[in-house]
Amino acid sequence: MTKVSMTVNGKPAHGDAEGRTLLSSFLREELGFTGTHVGCDTSQCGACVVHVNGVAVKSCTMLAVEAEGAEVATIEGQAAPDGTLNTIQQAFQDHHGLQCGFCTPGMVMSTAALLKENPKPSEQEIREYLEGNICRCTGYHNIVKAIMAASGQDVSAIAAE
Repeated sequence: MTKVSMTVNGKPAHGDAEGRTLLSSFLREELGFTGTHVGCDTSQCGACVVHVNGVAVKSCTMLAVEAEGAEVATIEGQAAPDGTLNTIQQAFQDHHGLQCGFCTPGMVMSTAALLKENPKPSEQEIREYLEGNICRCTGYHNIVKAIMAASGQDVSAIAAE
């Protein structure tokens, strides 16, 4: 076992990990950040997206020891300290961008990365950016609307599918 230390959502965190422990497993099982979902363990679904040193990564493709000393942001760190939702989370709620909710943490974290890179993405840019995130419920239409709304754009222009 190796001691792994990192900052998660602005607070120091540490635990023990085998060399083969995935960051997703370490966050969930060792540190208790269960909002990071694991849907496939093969980097296909995007439910496990977190930010490591400001970059969106699929945490099922990174070893916990690779995050030693890193700044990690998870879905649990997105809301305000009083529990109010951030702009992206609120837009997902307001525009019904979730159903079962399993993919939602990864979608929100991917959206945060997208909007950091591109504050006013087009519908096409959103759809292309989310190609690595799978939703089995919504058909993506309302997710795209939520992201457009979170970026301050008019959602009425989005064509119905």
